[in-house]
Amino acid sequence: MNILKHIPISCTFLILFLVSSSCENSQNSASDKEFSTDVIVYGGNSAAVIAAVQVARMGKEVIVVSPDKHLGGLTSSGLGWTDTGNKAVIGGLARDFYHRLYLHYQEDSAWPWQKKEEYGNKGQGNVAIDGENRTMWIFEPHAAEQVFEQFVAEYKIKVHRESYLDREEGVSMEDGRISSIRTLDGSTYLAKQFIDATYEGDLMAAAGVTYTLGREAIDQYGEAWNGIQTGVLHHGHHFKSDISPYVVPGDPDSGVLPRISTEDPGEYGEGDHRVQAYCFRMCLTDYPENRVAFTRPPDYDSTQYELLRRVFASGWRELFHKYDPIPNHKTDVNNHGPFSTDNIGMNYDYPEATYERRREIIEEHSSYQKGLLWFLSSDPAVPADLQEKMNQWGFAKDEFTDNGHWPHQIYVREARRMVSDYVMTENEVLGKSAVEQSVGMGSYTMDSHNVQRYIKPDGFVQNEGDIGVHPGDPYQIDMRSLLPSEDECVNLLVPVCLSCSHIAFGSIRMEPVFMILGQSAATLAVLAIEDKTEIHEIPYDILRERLLQDGQVLQQ
Repeated sequence: MNILKHIPISCTFLILFLVSSSCENSQNSASDKEFSTDVIVYGGNSAAVIAAVQVARMGKEVIVVSPDKHLGGLTSSGLGWTDTGNKAVIGGLARDFYHRLYLHYQEDSAWPWQKKEEYGNKGQGNVAIDGENRTMWIFEPHAAEQVFEQFVAEYKIKVHRESYLDREEGVSMEDGRISSIRTLDGSTYLAKQFIDATYEGDLMAAAGVTYTLGREAIDQYGEAWNGIQTGVLHHGHHFKSDISPYVVPGDPDSGVLPRISTEDPGEYGEGDHRVQAYCFRMCLTDYPENRVAFTRPPDYDSTQYELLRRVFASGWRELFHKYDPIPNHKTDVNNHGPFSTDNIGMNYDYPEATYERRREIIEEHSSYQKGLLWFLSSDPAVPADLQEKMNQWGFAKDEFTDNGHWPHQIYVREARRMVSDYVMTENEVLGKSAVEQSVGMGSYTMDSHNVQRYIKPDGFVQNEGDIGVHPGDPYQIDMRSLLPSEDECVNLLVPVCLSCSHIAFGSIRMEPVFMILGQSAATLAVLAIEDKTEIHEIPYDILRERLLQDGQVLQQ
């Protein structure tokens, strides 16, 4: 029996910190050195950790080369209100992750700010604490990060943190294989198999694998919900009344308010370069002893929120509808309404941007969102009842303690997507086309956040790109969507920026699914090592047998 697995998270945190710090320190002293292993996982998010755990469970050596300092990606950076969909299709190590959170929240020490019996137990479409299946679907950021660190310590996984791929010259290819990768600190990593688990698909792109950006036209794959969707308003994240986009309402000559595009939005159904809006999933609290008050950002500019003034003036009052409750009087805050935390149109260049430019984009998003909090808590245009309630909230003092209580990871809802011999589309998601080689299942709504804010022909402002179409039944994800074309690379798997269309990715992009696909990708990589063959040559039946053995759910 592994003793560490059965110690409560709260009791193991110091041990995990020391272990993880040791991993980080060994990496920092290893500059200009060469590392060789069976599998390299590039990335530090939930898919990366789960992929590494699966490699270790199958008896192979693995190194996680992570550009991040903190493990877990969005799962440990504020997205605690899990987008589960049908939880019955979440199996394998992903389910183990949620089971470990369940064990954590069975401990009295996990509830310092709230009694467990006082917690409402509300989840997204299901209960938060599922006693029957011993899983916890709603959780605090620090608890999730501690589970990922527990995984790493338990399986003795080497993690090289804050290690950035040299995207220009850091990938060495030989006969269609990645022979090594090099990070900006000069370290070189050799392996038999590589897994790109980043949200951006940086290793995939640097290896010369074909990918796409933005939205495909509806006729490219015979889809209804892809491409530009002007006039389609599926959620409440649009302007419900006529609001002028001009500095002087109704006067185009006065100029356009901030954060509104003056470009033509394009024709319905056409493809474009635009990607879903990003935001930070903030962890706020209304518990006084654990609350850090909002402060005025140094670069605060109230004119950036003039459009929101007009939204409030129109009678809109849905401010707190996505302050979803998580344990200990905290909340996972997500975008809601026509002008909210989504920073629409400010991220188009992020997927391909340099590291420096990405940091600028992230900082701009952070500034926008912190400014929004100050606006809501101080501006006289905010209705008094909403502002009074807003001032009961603040940052959670015990979250993101090394980052000013601000999430470590921006919500990269969409970046690059691989284009391989098999592309997952809405037809597979909606059950119109059959999947032959399932490596996991998804079930969540095809959910695309807005991609642009534009001026309609009638002279009023509107958002575009927000789509929500439920698949009805869980759907299978094909093994081939994780594999580059064989003539491009034979030892790389891509479980996050997989081969799929924009709107199919709107459903697949959920964190539990990324964990599922991370485990399946790692399984295929190890099977190829064991059989001394290529990933494209492993018979699906062999992979399927091992996935089922390890608890993956491949069909319903």
